[in-house]
Amino acid sequence: MEPSKEGCSRLLIKLTKDQKIISRVACVGPHTQMPAVWAITSIVRKEKIDCQSSLLGSLIPACEDHHQEKEWGSFLEFLQKYERAAVSKLGLHEVYILPCSKDSKRGFATVLYKEKVPNLSPSQKCDALEIVSFETSSPPKIIAGEAAMSNSDLCDRISPEQRYPEVNGGYSCDLKPKEQSRSSDRNFVVAHPSYLKTLGQAHSCWIFGAIAELVDNSRDAKATKLEVAISMIYSKISGKDIPMLSVIDDGRGMSHTDIYRMISFGHGQSEADDPDHIGRYGIGFKTGAMRLGKDALVLTQTANSRSIAFLSQSLNEGKDNLEIPIVSYRRIGQCMEVDTSVHNEDSAKYNLKTIKRFSPFDKYLIGEKTGIFKENGTGTQIYIWNLDEWGSAYSLQWEAGMAGGSSFHHGGIFIRSKRIRSRPGQMSHTVPLDYSLKSYLEVIFLDPRMKIYVQGALVKSRPLAKSLNKTVVENGKVLGKSIQLTLGRSQLEWEQANCGIFLYWHGRLIEAYKRVGSIIHNGDCGRGIIGVIDVTPLMDDSNGQVWVHNNKQGFQDCEAYAELENWLGKKVDEYLDKYVDKIQVTKGNTQYKPDHEWVQCDKCRKWRMLSSDFDSKTLPLEWFCFMKPFNGRCEIPEEEVGSGLITISTKRNGYNIKEPSESRNSLPEKATSQSEEICDGKLSEPEEDDVRLSKRQRTRPTRSCYDEKSNETEEDDDELLAFMRVRSRLPRSCKKS
Repeated sequence: MEPSKEGCSRLLIKLTKDQKIISRVACVGPHTQMPAVWAITSIVRKEKIDCQSSLLGSLIPACEDHHQEKEWGSFLEFLQKYERAAVSKLGLHEVYILPCSKDSKRGFATVLYKEKVPNLSPSQKCDALEIVSFETSSPPKIIAGEAAMSNSDLCDRISPEQRYPEVNGGYSCDLKPKEQSRSSDRNFVVAHPSYLKTLGQAHSCWIFGAIAELVDNSRDAKATKLEVAISMIYSKISGKDIPMLSVIDDGRGMSHTDIYRMISFGHGQSEADDPDHIGRYGIGFKTGAMRLGKDALVLTQTANSRSIAFLSQSLNEGKDNLEIPIVSYRRIGQCMEVDTSVHNEDSAKYNLKTIKRFSPFDKYLIGEKTGIFKENGTGTQIYIWNLDEWGSAYSLQWEAGMAGGSSFHHGGIFIRSKRIRSRPGQMSHTVPLDYSLKSYLEVIFLDPRMKIYVQGALVKSRPLAKSLNKTVVENGKVLGKSIQLTLGRSQLEWEQANCGIFLYWHGRLIEAYKRVGSIIHNGDCGRGIIGVIDVTPLMDDSNGQVWVHNNKQGFQDCEAYAELENWLGKKVDEYLDKYVDKIQVTKGNTQYKPDHEWVQCDKCRKWRMLSSDFDSKTLPLEWFCFMKPFNGRCEIPEEEVGSGLITISTKRNGYNIKEPSESRNSLPEKATSQSEEICDGKLSEPEEDDVRLSKRQRTRPTRSCYDEKSNETEEDDDELLAFMRVRSRLPRSCKKS
């Protein structure tokens, strides 16, 4: 507060309503300390104002931009036209803002105030009002020259500390003199537009983490279908076609309150802990969108409302405070009209005009996008442009694909650098999950139910726990909390020389290919071994602490995570000792088939178990429960994953068991019988005779070698005949029968 030459004081105040700034104004003549922000809580008729209210001073516009000038004018025009007064509650006081009379100069307002009296009798209330009036000093005189001072003159005569009081600390909502206690002082801050760039750095290491934030929001909204695509759109600002990323779902949409929370910088966690809900911190959309591009537009619709929000670095460039335009509509009959309960029509028109000016969207394109919702449809559409750049190109690389083509002609979205993420013990350079969006979305959810399309092509979900060979389910406790680990061998990961544990939290992949135990130091030891575990009970503390990074791409360094690593290492080593080291399959063309084939119904989204010898690739793209080979109904419950069988193929290239002439080149029947026992899940220890036989077979040459060496000694021929008799011997099971 600064005294004027005439003895009056001035203070810059931000006048708000519904948490939106109307204008910055200068309060001329306050005799006590004032808060930096006045929030209008209600509008009342003039006749309802207490006649004993004291004069506090006048408000002079000190607008920061053209928008505030327009809002201030509309605010005063409304009060004057309908003879109303705006009420702002400041602690134990109420402030009334009244427009000047029609004859006086427009643009200024008068301020009255009174102290709110607690529940007292009528006589006590009158006495209290008299005391307040008595203790209040006489109203200051408003000098005409002071009221006629321009905004520029006012700004020049006020120090920076008073020009932006919310930065330097405002006063509490108490109109008591400065000498009294200020124990309830409150501080306010300004969000500078550069903060948007800072938010985007949360996913600076891996850009797919930003897309995952948007996918999480769709899953939390109970969407059944999600489309992610990059297409070209004309930008009137750039004067050329630019790429634009779109994320469209058919979820329940967001109301004005919901979308306001989404663009706010964080929010409190919900009291009810939904195990299927991923969002926790309230910053996912902002960190994801600002990593992908500079500008993002959100179009959302519920059954009764529609909202548009614009989060833009281009709009806020050069500004001192962050502006996020929102336009909300409500359904009236069959039409959507401006929701005047959250903003007036002038504000909605200004925000919509701003969106059209700084984005590629005009009224026709907005109308086209709202048509995606169809009649009474719900969902959310996110459009991001001015995408992140990689040198002279973009960080994301995309292929449109060919309509009607095979799976090899489908498009996709990739990270241009195609670099492999750094992991301890990582040796393979073939990790599509790190640079292919389709590969990442195949395994992003532990229990995939939502249909996801990338560049128009359906992503075939790959539930890892249901696609393993030699499956083992391990149950245990870490820090007293129960966890379950599914271990097995994956043919796809074996071919790509990958291995490790996939850690999920609330059904969402947080860390992939985590190596533990002996596979950290031996790259080929656990080749193809994959583990799947849901660590939600362990990483959600009972005190409300969540041990997951806010970018959802890793875990914090904590006791729970350290103990989990030790437990996983022991279980992986036990699995290797029991199932891998004892069965050394050295034949070429080995296939590790899943214990069971699984297929997902396109109607109920349940996974159906098929026999292990069934080829799921022969099924149509759209498959339903009533089709072969399931031949059931959608009402049938989904089967659970259990410990599987050990299935190892022993067929070699060029080998045909149907040819009798090649029977001598076939495997010993004892080995075949043992292979059949392995396929039945009965793996027994080899007997002593079998060990000697195995050693003798490994030390003897093949039949072709004997044919080529026809001049060998007679002793060698006898050994050959003895060896052939051993190979043609019947298996033990046949002799017993």
